[in-house]
Amino acid sequence: MKIQKTGYGGIVNKQQAELLNGIALAYIGDAIYEVFVREYLLDKGLTKPAMLQKNATKFVSAKAQAKIISAMDEVDFLTEYELTYFKRGRNAHSKTTAKNTDVVTYRISTGFEAVVGILHLTQQKERLQEFWDFSLKTIEADLV
Repeated sequence: MKIQKTGYGGIVNKQQAELLNGIALAYIGDAIYEVFVREYLLDKGLTKPAMLQKNATKFVSAKAQAKIISAMDEVDFLTEYELTYFKRGRNAHSKTTAKNTDVVTYRISTGFEAVVGILHLTQQKERLQEFWDFSLKTIEADLV
């Protein structure tokens, strides 16, 4: 499927985004989430590469993302719409193998990234901010 470009921040057609497979959604979701994390860490005043990497890992690792999804599940944070895309990402068959974690955790993190991807591509900025705020609250206690 060829995606129409609109410039910064999303796809012209919501239907196009909703037709993407879970791996494609996770691909863009991973990048968007990584930018959130990096901006947050710089805003906290971290500038040394070792500290940036150590703290970023606390957010972007498969284990961290699975922890966030678990916390979201406990309070029914995800909407039915978001759960659909979480499952699409989680159930997608990737040729990439899990690093430093088990397959189940890796699949959950792929689902997490797919949710970020669909929220970004459909330009649901407020909900994406809520998603980030929840993630931040869940992980922030683990920061150095």
